[in-house]
Amino acid sequence: MRLAWIAVLTAALTAPAVPASAAPPTGTQPVYDYTQAVREEVWVQSQVDSDADGRPDRVAVRIIRPSTDRRVPVVFQASPYYAGLNDVPNHDDIDRTGDDAALSAAVSANRAEAITFAGYLDNYFVPRGYAVVFADSLGSGGSEGCPTTGGRNETLGMKAVVDWLNGRAPGFDASGAPVTAGWSTGRTGMIGASYNGTLPNAVATTGVEGLETIVPIAAISSWYDYYRANGGVVAPGGYQGEDTDVLAKAVLTRKNPEMCAPVMAALERDQDRITGDYSRYWAERDYLRDVDEVRASVLLVHGLHDDNVRTLQAGQWWDALAARGVPRKIWLHQAGHTDPFNVRREQWLSTLHRWFDQWLYKIDTGIMREPVADVEIAPNRWVTSRTWPLPDGREKSLRLSALSPTVPQTFVDDPARTAASLTADETAVDPNRLAYLTQPFTRATRLSGTPSVTVKAALSGDSPYLTALLVDYGPAERYAGLRTLTTQDCIGPGIEGDPGCFNRREYVTATTPYEIVTQGWLDVRNRLSPARTTPVRDGRSYTFRWDLQSTDHVFAAGHRLGLVLISTDRDHTLRYPAGTVVTVQPGQSSLAVRLS
Repeated sequence: MRLAWIAVLTAALTAPAVPASAAPPTGTQPVYDYTQAVREEVWVQSQVDSDADGRPDRVAVRIIRPSTDRRVPVVFQASPYYAGLNDVPNHDDIDRTGDDAALSAAVSANRAEAITFAGYLDNYFVPRGYAVVFADSLGSGGSEGCPTTGGRNETLGMKAVVDWLNGRAPGFDASGAPVTAGWSTGRTGMIGASYNGTLPNAVATTGVEGLETIVPIAAISSWYDYYRANGGVVAPGGYQGEDTDVLAKAVLTRKNPEMCAPVMAALERDQDRITGDYSRYWAERDYLRDVDEVRASVLLVHGLHDDNVRTLQAGQWWDALAARGVPRKIWLHQAGHTDPFNVRREQWLSTLHRWFDQWLYKIDTGIMREPVADVEIAPNRWVTSRTWPLPDGREKSLRLSALSPTVPQTFVDDPARTAASLTADETAVDPNRLAYLTQPFTRATRLSGTPSVTVKAALSGDSPYLTALLVDYGPAERYAGLRTLTTQDCIGPGIEGDPGCFNRREYVTATTPYEIVTQGWLDVRNRLSPARTTPVRDGRSYTFRWDLQSTDHVFAAGHRLGLVLISTDRDHTLRYPAGTVVTVQPGQSSLAVRLS
């Protein structure tokens, strides 16, 4: 996760010049001289003492604002990454066969890459009459306290900055003299990608006054669903063995980090990599529990190919906000774990500009009368809808017995094989998976929302996992990544030491015979509750139900939807000894999807 998050932060060094066509028809204009912007640093006092030194933790805050006597609103990005990362090895317990030594080296790659303190926010918004505020999350950079990977102290630390901007929390300069934010209207919008986008979700659940809007990009809504899934220990794509303690140690870049040794030990103990059960520890990091407190509007952005912060994080947050009538808009793009600045730059800056003008300057830009959802259904092909998931979608339950013989079917778990290898040939008989295929679609068919599976099965062996993979079978030109172009766009002086140039990116596509559209995992011992482990009896059939990751995908005419069932997902779940036998009853198993 950490390397991917570095990419998010370092990708956007400064904003390029934006064509006039990208500017909103009404709203703020770039009338302030960026080179004359006021820059200052403040330490804001929070209400927590997470390092137990007897003093409230102070948050390091950097401010860039236009030189004007007018009070201005604030665009606020909090991050634990501004001071870089420590090199911390991941857990080497992912292989439960006892062959841990070989794995340890594989997951302990060097992560100590520095992060440039820069971004497009200040270059774009300061000339348009906004202050841009950057703050080090607790335990990182110049802030005090200890990082806890989404714990309550981190939420309250960043809430204190919003309070200071509204005159409710004390702030101090480097000499210790009190400092107030008399230049601020108090209206604040939080924004960020990945961890930087997760902090806005967290602060919004406090209902803090003055936080008018948040823009969570590739953000987490529940840390449990990041490092766990339905009772199982899982890993973000590419980071097997990472967990909350590893990430906390990586961002522990404050002075005197030894102050946080007891906190780091508590994280490692309480996260529980043995059972994977949902607990009080995870409830503290589950922002869905406090979604009723959200008063800010939300512009939610997520990549449909994000294998790091997976799409369920966006889907479940969006559904919870919708159920409570929170003013909102959603962007779903075809890329992975990245900022929309990298994939649809001009439209993104225009949308973000109008969004902030609407909520922070209270200018009617018309954005709230436009379609709620902007979805990229194929590379560079965007569509809109009045809500999401699609309002005209039909919930459909596909019985597996209608897709295959009704007799019990068996496969044997092989943790050495990847999900990709187990889905590659849908027609072949494969002893390590079961595949169920629909008839070819007669027309383009769009799936949106959060699919779920119900499987009646018996397991005999060591692995407690069931994994469901939803696959699009049919050749197509598909998203394959982003590449950096050699041409550069430049603007102004930017932040000190930054050349003011930004490398543009574009999609890389490839024709592939299939695509894993979404996936989901279950620890069968948690079939009754993610909070309770209940052993299963070898050979006894149980009914299991679990959600897959939220998605939006178009199946072309002639393509087939496939459901592939496996046990171990090598890249995500723990790896138990091979040989677990899974026997499925297709007649009592089904896939629930929303199609239009």
